[in-house]
Amino acid sequence: MRPERIPQLAPRERILDAAEELFFNEGISRVTVDAIAAKAKSTKMTVYRHFDSKDALVLEWIRLLVDQYSEVFETLATQHAGDPKAQILGFAEFIAQDLSAASYRGCPFTNSLAEIPEPGHPARQLIEAHKQRQFLRLVALCTEAGLAEPNEVAMELTYLMEGAQVVSQNKSIERVGENLIRMIQKKIHG
Repeated sequence: MRPERIPQLAPRERILDAAEELFFNEGISRVTVDAIAAKAKSTKMTVYRHFDSKDALVLEWIRLLVDQYSEVFETLATQHAGDPKAQILGFAEFIAQDLSAASYRGCPFTNSLAEIPEPGHPARQLIEAHKQRQFLRLVALCTEAGLAEPNEVAMELTYLMEGAQVVSQNKSIERVGENLIRMIQKKIHG
């Protein structure tokens, strides 16, 4: 969240911006409602006026993340209409763009799953549904691209992208984003 935006946003948006930054950089468990309120230049009471609980705030943050990823797919579908391979590569580039940042903490969905162990938790269910839709979207693109065994290729692409995020987080291999793009190009172009 850019400091100059703080006074320009309505309280709910300031709270969501603050929560997004804190949850992404520090994790869900470590962040308190007090910290979110302070970062949002607000009060704890204002946070609770807009969100019934920290869980409700986490759920809304996850919902916004899911929407952002869905928008990426929709934008790629528009930009590369009729070119499913370009859409797949575009999504991989979206994933790869943040991997080299020194502050990269990994996939926010995967990190959140690690912090929300309860199978019935609404945020966990939302993430699982999102990841399943993402996989099915890849299967559809692989099918449309005429790739042999599209389900298998979509699984491999998913493993590559998810794995790249983990490897980038643990810093065991350099140039993860570049390597990811090269591997995906090889996978979809042969």
